[in-house]
Amino acid sequence: MQQRKLGNLEVSAIGLGCMGLSFGYGPPTDRRDAIKLLRAAVERGITFFDTAEIYGPFTNEELVGEALEPFKGQVVIATKFGADLRPGKPPLTMRSDPEHIKEVADASLKRLRVDVIDLFYQHRVDPNVPIEDVAGAVKDLIRAGKVKHFGLSEAGAATIRRAHAVQPIAAVQSEYSLWHRELEREVLPTLEELGIGLVSFGPLGKGYLTGAIDERTEFPPGDFRNMIPRFTADARKANRALPEVLAALAARLHITPAQLALGWLLARKPWIVPIPGTRKLTQLSDNAAAADVELSAADLAAIEEAAGNLAVIGARYPEAFEKLTGR
Repeated sequence: MQQRKLGNLEVSAIGLGCMGLSFGYGPPTDRRDAIKLLRAAVERGITFFDTAEIYGPFTNEELVGEALEPFKGQVVIATKFGADLRPGKPPLTMRSDPEHIKEVADASLKRLRVDVIDLFYQHRVDPNVPIEDVAGAVKDLIRAGKVKHFGLSEAGAATIRRAHAVQPIAAVQSEYSLWHRELEREVLPTLEELGIGLVSFGPLGKGYLTGAIDERTEFPPGDFRNMIPRFTADARKANRALPEVLAALAARLHITPAQLALGWLLARKPWIVPIPGTRKLTQLSDNAAAADVELSAADLAAIEEAAGNLAVIGARYPEAFEKLTGR
């Protein structure tokens, strides 16, 4: 598979978001099946894997560590800190004091079965801790040989600049796709200026852009899409024009809608790396093959003309989650 650079970190052009194997999309995947899928991803050329302590909590890091231990030195694993997971703490409580960041790093190293964390993101900006202190704590971890690269997730442009001035950022992870393009206003220009990569999570609109979801789809208990305004039945019905347009364009190009959506992201900038998640080997192969999709200028213009001006109905997060993004 083609390789891309996130700052100075080289990764496969398509990564794998591992969250859904343990958390967020209903009951966890059977452990043996999940390990099989993670190892199959390596066989298909994927070398970039994304996890976090909060996924589970903790179980996703343990799963990724077990599955990828045979490939130590051949793969890049990104994980995240910044959530307060102490008993009794309300959900979405942030905790990014430097002492805690270093405690999380030590715990994640053990769960991931690695000697160094390749990419360590702050999961969400903590309003109670100056970003300079956060960047300084990760800088200390890099100096100690416990972390290689620093990242932020869902941060705003001003915060990115402040953090980068203390410790260079390799990558910012944020949602970016054909149905969420807010980053194009401020964040993408900032990343390009500073030489920072973008890791795009939700590149397939949490499955919606594949065309496999409509207003009749029922999500299982524990699937966080049940909480998202954009995934109410009414919103899914109102937004059907977008996956229908993508399906028609993909059919003309003899690729799948997922490959079209991923190919569009890869064509945007050479420093954008999508990390679609999946539980299915067939979808894994489909997504990995998107690295070979070549969209012409005419193809990209057709996508922009057909999909660029379609209004998307519904917020991408509940209000409590929205408050944690773009800080």
